[in-house]
Amino acid sequence: MGRRMLNKVPEITLIFWAIKIMCTTVGETAADYLNDNLGLGLTKTTYVAGALLAGLLVVQFALRRYVPLVYWAVVVVISVFGTLITDNMTDRYGVPLTTSTIVFGVVLAAVFAVWYAMERTLSIHSIVTTRREAFYWLAILFTFALGTAAGDLVAERFDVGYAVSIALFGGLILAVVVAHYAFRMNAVLSFWLAYILTRPLGASIGDEMSQNTHKYGGLGLGTTGTSYIFLACILGLVAYLTVTKRDQTPPEAVAAAQ
Repeated sequence: MGRRMLNKVPEITLIFWAIKIMCTTVGETAADYLNDNLGLGLTKTTYVAGALLAGLLVVQFALRRYVPLVYWAVVVVISVFGTLITDNMTDRYGVPLTTSTIVFGVVLAAVFAVWYAMERTLSIHSIVTTRREAFYWLAILFTFALGTAAGDLVAERFDVGYAVSIALFGGLILAVVVAHYAFRMNAVLSFWLAYILTRPLGASIGDEMSQNTHKYGGLGLGTTGTSYIFLACILGLVAYLTVTKRDQTPPEAVAAAQ
């Protein structure tokens, strides 16, 4: 089972979802910034993001409790790396987005299946052992890869554009919210569905703000400006959470989920 710890992930609040969406936006724009603007290329960008992610995960796993700055730093970088996984499959190896979307969906389902088979819970209130945390971050990685592929598939391959993609994925998230509160959809299922859908939503927001094409639209702020805007917002909210501790799981919730 691994060592016992305090819950290693934050409580689900509106601030959580706001930061999560901004992290996915940064994942989209920062990957493009490193790849294109800094001229690192897809391969070097992947190596840099992978090394940074590995280092941050070492720090995250070494902690015995949830630390907002470290946790959200991992989410930002894993968002970048998840984007790069999809970009490598599409741009370097020519894998169609339809195929990669299906592949990542199957892999993510397999991660959830093995996680549940071994732990009998997928609750985020129960991330109190190293093994559960490993499953958690593996699932997070593939939600980002899947969300990137699905978002690009809808916005570009299906030619609906960035603004329509925002409305589409925002509407799907709203449907999950309604199903959860009005029809009592299982809380764990609701969380993971929303988590997956925020990835293409954030990616579409990032593309809408940074890009400017006749075919897909966009505001044309560029990847640099968009990345800095959202990073500043993330840092501000993380600082607030660090001070207020409003997103830390109550001990009774952890005990109930175990």
